[in-house]
Formats: sequence, structure tokens, C-alpha cells
Amino acid sequence: MSAETLQFKTELKQILHIIVHSLYSHKDIYLRELISNASDAIDKVRFESLTRHELLEGDSAWKIKIVADKTAGTLTISDNGIGMTRDELVENLGTVAKSGTKAFIEALQKADAKERPELIGQFGVGFYSSFMAADKVVVVSRAAGQATAAKWTSDGEGEFTIEDAERAGRGTDITLHLKEDSKEFLDEWTIRSTVKKYSDYVEHPIVLDVEKTGEKDEKSIVEETINSQKAIWLKKKSEVTEAEHTEFYKHLSHDFEAPCKTIHYSAEGIIEFKALLYIPGKRPADFLWAEAKRGLHLYIRRVLIMDNCEKLLPPYLRFIKGVVDAAELPLNVSREILQDSPLLEKIKTNLTNKVLNTLDEMKNKEIDAYTSFYRELGVVLKEGLNSDWGNREKLADLMLYESTKTEAGKLISLAKYVEGMAEGQDEIYYLIGESRELIEQSPHIEALKGQGREVLLMTEPIDEFAVEALGEYKGKKLRAADKGAPEKSVDDEQKEKYKGLLELLQGRLSDLKEVRLSTRLKDSAACLVSEEGDMGAHMERLMKRMGRTDAPEAKRILELNPLHPAVEALQSVFTKDATDPRVETYARILHDEALIAEGSKIKDSLSFAKRINDLLAKDAQK
Repeated sequence: MSAETLQFKTELKQILHIIVHSLYSHKDIYLRELISNASDAIDKVRFESLTRHELLEGDSAWKIKIVADKTAGTLTISDNGIGMTRDELVENLGTVAKSGTKAFIEALQKADAKERPELIGQFGVGFYSSFMAADKVVVVSRAAGQATAAKWTSDGEGEFTIEDAERAGRGTDITLHLKEDSKEFLDEWTIRSTVKKYSDYVEHPIVLDVEKTGEKDEKSIVEETINSQKAIWLKKKSEVTEAEHTEFYKHLSHDFEAPCKTIHYSAEGIIEFKALLYIPGKRPADFLWAEAKRGLHLYIRRVLIMDNCEKLLPPYLRFIKGVVDAAELPLNVSREILQDSPLLEKIKTNLTNKVLNTLDEMKNKEIDAYTSFYRELGVVLKEGLNSDWGNREKLADLMLYESTKTEAGKLISLAKYVEGMAEGQDEIYYLIGESRELIEQSPHIEALKGQGREVLLMTEPIDEFAVEALGEYKGKKLRAADKGAPEKSVDDEQKEKYKGLLELLQGRLSDLKEVRLSTRLKDSAACLVSEEGDMGAHMERLMKRMGRTDAPEAKRILELNPLHPAVEALQSVFTKDATDPRVETYARILHDEALIAEGSKIKDSLSFAKRINDLLAKDAQK
């Protein structure tokens, strides 16, 4: 087939423009990215060959070779991995098939120069970092099982050519025509130091042609392996430096910062495996993307079986990055059967406990580091309260919240809350809303604050589901401040005084479940509450924002403060003339005020405005 010239997709043109013209620091990461891709290609053909032996073509001497040609000014990275067909070269190197492309471009434009190179890998476009160092890139690839190869060529400016080519065996050669300011990568020392820095842990040999001098001063060229090849997770804890952990974590996650915590673990006994897990300090940039890669790398005796095994940890720990290398697991089964493997389930249980125990230790001994982590990923941990019943208590211990007794931005644990509970208090109070500011002004917590009782302030949408699933902590029931009857009952004298008014309003305000007196109010005239078990106001608002217009609206309870001047005035009007239309008008004003106070919308804002205006006009006429 003749050569074709094709255009890059628009999004890729933008990415390449930014890479070529804006990325100046840490140029050496391109070599790390290309070596990483080559290693992945070898891992893939190793896995595929477990059931398709013909893919090996008799060649299983895995290696990644780097060839520096100072005369031509080129650097070539070759592998004998899975390779690519002509169509795959066009698809993989001519487009960026991600919904997050726009987010990546924005991140590149906003990020500091020192962060930009790492973002390249984080968003899955590591190959294009080649254009940081090269003004022309040539890729020759032959897919495993195919007889022909294909050649891809581009200067990174907007188009590329694709044509047929020759290659002796499967694999890929990437040749970079280096820019003048990148010719240092043709030096043996620079190549060695860069590989040592970023890729020393890569399992496959990274080889370089080196000139050797014999006993009789004769010179010869030999291939020399320049990486240690020892999988970092197989080393003893004491043998791995913090710098090595950081680079390996970056290799796995494409994060540009060091991990928050490292878990280097070896299990022995009924099931044997080694694990190297990393807890990130920040939420990954692609965390919310549907196509983002999740899960750990699963090896069996150093053979990569799955690069994103989601069954090794529960979904609420999907931010964990790392490797698990098991001694035994069935290799010749489908992934579906593997997911149901009892051994795999035991590994999952073991790893989950290890992660939760590590987080708990962080919370107890490194509270600042844990709080920083929690602000980024605590919302994901909360998912576990609703899904992992076996670890619910452990997860509850990891929860942090703001409260009415903490400074803005400060967090406390449930254990600290219980420790500071007022005398005679046997419930944990909380209120859920859009923001701390809104919750603190809520009439629902006025009396509680007046009694010196602490209220947890929950502001994340998931809190509605998580706290309901938790139910209690250390024998203390979690109670929503805007649900159920008030703790203290209204005295008989007040009940008798307002009995007639409440009965009248109950009949007039038919959209309410009940109108009653309240002791939970101190400064406000009225508030709306829900029965225990009913959907609260915040949940209703959340469901509507999610487009759930079919969600049933539970009837609410209007509570009136019998000691408030406005309620007393309403009672006075009722006492003088129960048929006075102002009774219903004023009651509806109090109802609408309660809606506003809780952050809900008034159903009929025009009627509310008219009632207020009429009230103002009558007052001015006095």
C-alpha cells in the first residue's frame, strides 16, 4: 500500500503545539515514557501468548534496546513486544481517544512548567513527549502474528505519513531525530543516568551497545544491560529508597508528586504474595473520567496478568496504585473466572485491611498528612460506609468532619466528637447542607448550640447516603438535627394556648404533614423538619439536581417557636378573630421563611412577594 499523508485530530494538534512550544523543563521524561510504553508492549504479548503461543514466533528473549547514532543525530528505542498494525498506528498515534482531552489541554496551560511534563504521562499521551526532544519521529512497527510492518512519520506540526515497511520480527522501533538542544541524549552517560533515574526497576532488560576493549586492546561492540531489572516490590523494604519509591509510583500513576504513603508488604502462609501499594496525596486528574484506568497491576511470579485488576481492592479504594505479585493463581482461566477466585478474594481482604490500618495509623500519628489526604479523597472513602459492611467500623474511624465547635476548615473525627459529648448526651448530632455557612445559620441547630451540644456539619452530597448507612458509632446513634421530634417536649400550658391555632393551620396548610410547636428553635420563628426515615430537604434538592424529578416528595412538618414574637403575634390575631385572613397569610409567610432558611426554593415566589408587600403596605399605613 502506498504512503498516505493524514492530519492529526484537532485536539492532538493543540496538545502537540503545547508540548513542542511550552515544555522546557525535565525533558528527559520522554525517555521514561517511551521505555514504559515498550515495557507495556512486552507485557502485553507475554500475556497474549499464554493462550496464543504462535505470537512468540520463537522469540522470547525480551528486551528494550536503545541505539544512539551520533552521526545521524538519532536515538532509537526498540522492543520485541506486541507491535502495531498500520491501522493501529493511525489510531494510536494520530488521535487522542479520550473525553478528557480538553481537561488535559487546560491542565497543561494552567500548570507550572515543572509540573507539565508529568501531566503528559498522567493523561495518557506519553508518546507525544518525544517531540520535546525531537523535531521528527519515525515509528516502524510489526504486530505479533503479522507478516508485514508499517511506518509512521511526523514532525509533530499537524500531519503524519503512514506507509508499508519491513521489520525482521514483531515489535516497534521509535527513532527520534533529536533537536540540537537535545543531542546530549546521544551520550552514553546521559542515557545510563536517565535510565537509572526513571527505569531501573523495569523488569525487562534495557540494553545499550557499548564499546569494550579486550586484553590485546582490540575493540568490540557488545550489548550491555543498563538497568537492574529487579522488580522493586521483590526487594526488601530496607533496600528500597524513598526516591526509588517515588519514581516507581510516578511510573504507575503518572502523578507528578510523591505518594502520601507507601505500603510494602509480604504475605506468607496459606496464600503467598507480595504487594507494593501507594496512597496518593491528591486526587488524580482523571479520577472522575469513566474511561480512567482503575485497579492494581496483578503479577503471578513476575508475569503481568492484568494491568488494571479492579478485584484486588474494593471500589472505594480505587485511588490506590501499586503492584501485587502472587505465588499462585490460575493462569489459564478467563478474567471472569479469575474474578471469582477464592485466592483472589483472600488477597483482596488482606490488602483492604492493610490499607485501612495504614490510614488509621496515619490519622493517629500523622494527623496533618492524613487531613491533607482526606480533603482530597475522603469523599471516596465514604462510599465504603454504604458498601463494605464488614469494614464499616474501621471506615467510621477514618471519617473527619467540620463541626459547630471547630474553626472553619478544621476537622474532627467521630471519636473526638464522642469524647467531647455533653453530659447526658447520648446521640451524635449532624446536619447536612450545601455549605458550612448555610448550615451554621440553620434554625434547626439553634437550641443544640444553646445547650452547648456539638453538631457535625456535613457538606458533601455523599454524606446523605453515608451517614444513613452508618447509623451509629460506638453505640451512639447519629441523629439529623432536621429530622424527628425535638428532644424536649413543649409544656402543657403552651400546648393549650396554641391548640386552636395549630388545628386551624393544619387544615389550611394542606401540603404539610403537621404543624406543631417546637423546642429546637431559639432565635427563629419557624423551621421545617422531616420524620425519621423520610427523605430530608437536602436529599430532595440533591435528587432534583440529578434530574430525578420522579422522586417522591415527603410531606414536611412545620414547627413554630411559641416564644418568638412573630408566632405570638400570629396567636394574638387568631385569638381576636379566628376567621381573619391574616392568620393564613402570616402562617404562609413563616412557612416560606422556613424554606428559605433551609436552602430550598419557594414554590410560589410571586405569592410570597405579594404577601410581604401587603404586610409592608399595611404597616406603613398605621
